[in-house]
Amino acid sequence: MSWGEGAMSYKITPADNGKYITIKMVGDMTRDVANQHVLEAHALGAELGIRCYLVDVTESRNTESVLDNYKFAHADVRSIPGMDRRACVAVLVAPGDHSHDFYETLARNAGIDSTLFRDRDEAVAHLEAAAKRIPPLQKRNEG
Repeated sequence: MSWGEGAMSYKITPADNGKYITIKMVGDMTRDVANQHVLEAHALGAELGIRCYLVDVTESRNTESVLDNYKFAHADVRSIPGMDRRACVAVLVAPGDHSHDFYETLARNAGIDSTLFRDRDEAVAHLEAAAKRIPPLQKRNEG
């Protein structure tokens, strides 16, 4: 998929090994952009049978309010068509960026398997281990 438009942009691509999908984000993170990238990434995951996601926000700060973060984690993701509630998400943040910390707590409280990482290799290892334990999705085009 190609880069999004506007002040916030993102690119969604499957990893070469087919075990996870990467969402690379650049610019300020907003609730609307988060909803859009989750919709697109999970649609691709359903198409490819992938249930693990690496959200690279090393160039993106979460600028939303506490309330908007809460609404995203507890309401928005429940209403996103095709959202895989059993997916594993590794969020790669820049060292020293704590703007995403509160979202991790909210996501976990909402039942989303989401973990923050500051090291890419650790995030990828986490996803590759999860890909072995989470039952795979049937690819959309096989069904």
